[in-house]
Amino acid sequence: MKYDAIVIGAGPNGLTAAAYLARRRRKVLVLESADEIGGHARTIEFAPGYRAPLNDDAGWVPPAVRRLVGLKSQKIVGGSVSVSVVGADGQVLSLPARLEAGAAGASIRAHSERDAKLWVPFVTQLHNFASVLGALYRIAPPDIDDTSLKALLPLVGVGRRLRTLGAEDMTEFLRVMPMSIQDLLDDTFESELLKAAIASCAIRDIRQGPRSGGTTFNLLHYLVGAPLGSVRARKRFLDGPDAFAAAAAGVAKKRKAEIRTNARVERITVKNHAVTGVVLSGGEEVAAPLVVSTLDPKRTLLGMVDPVWLDPEFTLAVKNVKLRGCTAYVFYAMDGEIQDTSRTFASTVSLTPTTVALEKAADAAKYGEVSKDPHIEFFVPTMRWGHLAPAGKHIVVARVQYAPYQLKAGEWNHDRACALSEQVTTAIARAIPGFKDSIEHQAVFTPRDIEERFGASEGALTQGEMTLDQILFMRPVASWGRYAMPVDGLFLGGAGAHPGPGVLGGAGYLAARAAVKGR
Repeated sequence: MKYDAIVIGAGPNGLTAAAYLARRRRKVLVLESADEIGGHARTIEFAPGYRAPLNDDAGWVPPAVRRLVGLKSQKIVGGSVSVSVVGADGQVLSLPARLEAGAAGASIRAHSERDAKLWVPFVTQLHNFASVLGALYRIAPPDIDDTSLKALLPLVGVGRRLRTLGAEDMTEFLRVMPMSIQDLLDDTFESELLKAAIASCAIRDIRQGPRSGGTTFNLLHYLVGAPLGSVRARKRFLDGPDAFAAAAAGVAKKRKAEIRTNARVERITVKNHAVTGVVLSGGEEVAAPLVVSTLDPKRTLLGMVDPVWLDPEFTLAVKNVKLRGCTAYVFYAMDGEIQDTSRTFASTVSLTPTTVALEKAADAAKYGEVSKDPHIEFFVPTMRWGHLAPAGKHIVVARVQYAPYQLKAGEWNHDRACALSEQVTTAIARAIPGFKDSIEHQAVFTPRDIEERFGASEGALTQGEMTLDQILFMRPVASWGRYAMPVDGLFLGGAGAHPGPGVLGGAGYLAARAAVKGR
């Protein structure tokens, strides 16, 4: 059967792309290698009756995607705590998820009266800066080779948003964007625990420590769409972590898009420099003149396209895309309740109390090692969605940085994964009384496991680190940031394209729109 368009991957971006193409009356086929939809936004059943999400942050849904998917029926709620950090003495600093001067002041004042006074203006400025990125994330990057008025017109709205900052904040925005988060925090605060709480948000899913340039940008990137006052937590879907994928799939199916699971694409077929379809792992050929891939750039362009159709310089640029997966996960099925009257554990809890410790953990990864004291943070998803576990029981999800995909000592194996899990268990037990005794089951997912389960090269769910050389129009590579790839009819619409990870459906929507405009 021939289709008008094939979408590879049924994650948030793929389902959004399918919904857009189907709305434009294209006959669409979505091919997903896993046995269920959702991509890495789906929950994982790691023990009988226990399902857990990988991340605490579902992401931001751009307005155009929200309208396309029809999220009016989906209730979105926010927690009271943005992020917490546990000090070496067991003391906990919790930052609010909203701009509550009193709540933030009381929490921070215990560590620094000066910092408590600076909190509101600091976090307000951060959100003003993040709103500029939010404006950029709603549109396709400009064609840097096209200086026509038509090409520059979409940037007018971004310019207006930037101007609302005022001259002083405009200058400050340009100054802090490339900064290390360490420098920004040292310029502002004195409490090490407060610095560590914020810095943990800035090094999310990158193989860099807080002293690396561009980590402030990474913080701002994940602040887009967060409630004013939060430095970490964005609002979540009340129905569950996979609510967006379910809604997007529903819209796509309603418009007659076909979604097939357990359908792994092995090759994208090309003839005369134009896409002709795909070949599945079982040898089945499916014809279509348009393919939108939401897989990472390397897997799509180097793994599925015959190199004869790609320029050597372009191929080299794709090979040089930094994926560098460095995050591992440990899931715990807990037999019983978790005592947390403040519901702090429903938000992210960082167990790294200093920026020095964060930097040392990152240093180990540079040399292909897991730190003796890795950066560990956890949350309890069943405090948000009780249906993820049997009644009266809980799930704890721990994220571990830095656990590099490439280990100097050899491949990830059972013994190395178990050793990492033991490190994590010991660390969490210091924060949750009786934690070890309540573990019913646990599962470890190393970057190798993430690669195998989700098809993410090097275990990098970001599909490319959010470093300064891999953002905006340079994503996935410079001169190819507008979704259309060198092969006619092939578009890249995953997190490896602009605007990147953490923007639900953003790249898929913009890629599908570019595909429709180009045909």
